[in-house]
Amino acid sequence: MTDEYLYTYGVVERADLELDVEGVCGATRAFTVDCGALSAVVSTVDTLEPAREEANLRAHDDVLRAVMEDDGGRAVVPMRFGMVFKNHEALENVLREGEHEIAESLESIEGCVELGVKLVADADAGADAGTAGPGSADPDWEALRADATERLSAVSVREAEGDLFSDRLVLNRSYLVEQDDREAFNAAVDAIVDAHGDRLSVQYTGPWAPYNFVDIAVGRA
Repeated sequence: MTDEYLYTYGVVERADLELDVEGVCGATRAFTVDCGALSAVVSTVDTLEPAREEANLRAHDDVLRAVMEDDGGRAVVPMRFGMVFKNHEALENVLREGEHEIAESLESIEGCVELGVKLVADADAGADAGTAGPGSADPDWEALRADATERLSAVSVREAEGDLFSDRLVLNRSYLVEQDDREAFNAAVDAIVDAHGDRLSVQYTGPWAPYNFVDIAVGRA
């Protein structure tokens, strides 16, 4: 008989969910395991160490997105990829230990999604070696960055700075945005393109589960 373990995507307020989705390791459904006021969203898998490959990573995010879209919008505290528990008891113990902290996080992200924005300077827009590129303190790029930041901050709840891992990156941030402000945020992104699209491209991603706006260390048992 093949062992079955519980791959855990995230945690929601207690709810009875069963979703027909393509999950990690080829799982065909996601369901909930309850503990107190919380429910963990899980799939059964046959390994404690799922491969960190593109299909599994995409499935992890797709399940979280399906949970967020269920019932008109649902808050979910996402687990990092690879959280597998040997049985219900082990998972419930972890939920019980972290119940207060998880509940507070759920309250803080209720009605919100995470959206990502990267502004990438065109190769010929002053980012070549020997010139003042967007990663520098050049006043022109600083003004552009400030303008974009002001537009996006006005229509978001919180923001998290990402690494400027390329000399061409002008901005790399994640934003926590209320569902009701999604159109306004989209309009702000469009306005940045209209104002600065001759010098840079915009990489706009999401919605994501709010990875960058919850800070919970959950152990595995």
